[in-house]
Amino acid sequence: MRVLPKLKFLLAALAVLVLVGVAGFHYIEHWSWFDGFYMVLTTITSIGYGEIHPLSHVGRIFNSFIIVTGVGLVLLLVGGASRALLEFELQSVFGRRRMEREISRLSDHFIICGAGRVGRSVARELARKPAPFVIVDSDEDKLKRYSVENWLTIAGDSTQAKVLREAGIEKARGLVAATTTDAINIYIILTARNLNSKLKIIARASEEEAEKHLLTAGADSVVSPYNFAGYRIAQTFMRPYVVDFFDTAMNRHLPLEIEEVQVRTGSRMVGKTLEGARIRQEMGVIVLAIKGEDAHMRFNPPPDAVIRVGDHLIAMGELNGLRQLEDSATKPA
Repeated sequence: MRVLPKLKFLLAALAVLVLVGVAGFHYIEHWSWFDGFYMVLTTITSIGYGEIHPLSHVGRIFNSFIIVTGVGLVLLLVGGASRALLEFELQSVFGRRRMEREISRLSDHFIICGAGRVGRSVARELARKPAPFVIVDSDEDKLKRYSVENWLTIAGDSTQAKVLREAGIEKARGLVAATTTDAINIYIILTARNLNSKLKIIARASEEEAEKHLLTAGADSVVSPYNFAGYRIAQTFMRPYVVDFFDTAMNRHLPLEIEEVQVRTGSRMVGKTLEGARIRQEMGVIVLAIKGEDAHMRFNPPPDAVIRVGDHLIAMGELNGLRQLEDSATKPA
């Protein structure tokens, strides 16, 4: 039996004992309800004020039962409460140390600065991948909400180099500046870029004018939730079926997904055409675009398009097919 359910059981048993005691003194000794309650209270707390009224022989036998049972329940309740408090403190200490150890082992991970709605959405998508990440925010109450998700978190100021080092920024793959204040996001970007010049940084912009400042500070790209929402609303009016298509493709509850796969050295696909690699025939995956190392994006590539090392294949299909594509593109032949 766990501590909290046990405490609830003891409290319920103590409440029942009080009710039984009050009723017993009322009907056995013919005391008032309040006198009976006061007698039970002084008895189970061992205050020892003495009997309110003289007790009969039967009343003393009944009171002996109240003494033994009540004192025992109170002692068990105090012991259970102490144990619960101790376990809570130990779990907090050891849980924090365990999380610190896990964070120190991270590499090629993502750092999410800001535990608000945008940061939470980013975390959910990364967890669904799954991809390693850690959330940094100065508001501990926000971070506590994610304890049930078992997400790695750090309570601290993301603009401070010390905090970003705790998050393993030197070994990180990317950083998201997702606080609600543009000025704070700029400070985060400046600090992060100084600590890791190769880090990919994506920033949230609350104001349109802030985008250029965020890019100047060192962000690789800037996303404005408000601009995106406006664009999405307009597109839903003008191109509803296109929006429905992308909603279906990006719906996490459906097997259809859009993925980006990079072709590695040694892959059996290198040097082959899309048709020759039999991506659609064997994997059931459609290649929507190919982005080469020259940064040129080829949309709707023809069947004779040649796959080269370093190419990023933007593909759509079911999860199993996309995994086959990733294995073919990344593992040696």
